[in-house]
Amino acid sequence: MPADKVVLVTGASSGIGEAIAVRLASEGHHVVAGARREDRLAALARRAGLDVRRLDVTDRADVAAFVDGAVADHGRVDVVVNNAGVMPLSRLDALQVDQWDQMIDVNVRGLLNGIAATLPHFQRQGSGHFVTVASVGAHEVVPTGAVYCATKFAAWAITEGLRQEVDPSIRVTTVSPGVVESELAESITDAGAAEAMRQYRAASIPADAIARAISYAIGEPADVDVNELIIRPARQR
Repeated sequence: MPADKVVLVTGASSGIGEAIAVRLASEGHHVVAGARREDRLAALARRAGLDVRRLDVTDRADVAAFVDGAVADHGRVDVVVNNAGVMPLSRLDALQVDQWDQMIDVNVRGLLNGIAATLPHFQRQGSGHFVTVASVGAHEVVPTGAVYCATKFAAWAITEGLRQEVDPSIRVTTVSPGVVESELAESITDAGAAEAMRQYRAASIPADAIARAISYAIGEPADVDVNELIIRPARQR
């Protein structure tokens, strides 16, 4: 696989996704960054010199067009980083059912859409690398996080199932970040959950810590498959 890989990154307009796109582009990869906020994408393109496209991961056709367009432009796709995610936490008895649906649509269906759009290209090429950005919420459940953690458990399970099913020429990595500097918590509208999250996020690490880990995973030789990484602040126990 070439050193300068064609890498697709979803949810790239801020936080971890932006850090991944910037780092991998700076390392010489051809990055195609997708997200919904076109103004943020345009600024990212100017700053980091990468390709951008408006993308809604909940729209299966939109994701397919995102992947197929990258293949048309570059002749291949080597890595897809399924990073897009939302985290509007709340207690179940708050009955924020619309937010439950949003988390399921983005965190689970969005991942599945990314896999469905990319897997045929990887199979045709005989190579490729799936990277799922999950969460420590894939390994634990906390109050206000039942639905969010459920979606991240699902992301972990889907990705692990994918790893077991695909040919060994296709690599699969799950990255589970702990508390990272990002806008993710800003979507929390429940007052109690927001206060709990402010305390929980007292210690955090830069988003580039996750980007460095992904750079390591995709930079390993083709016969090395880095399956799972959990990365969190040293103070996060």
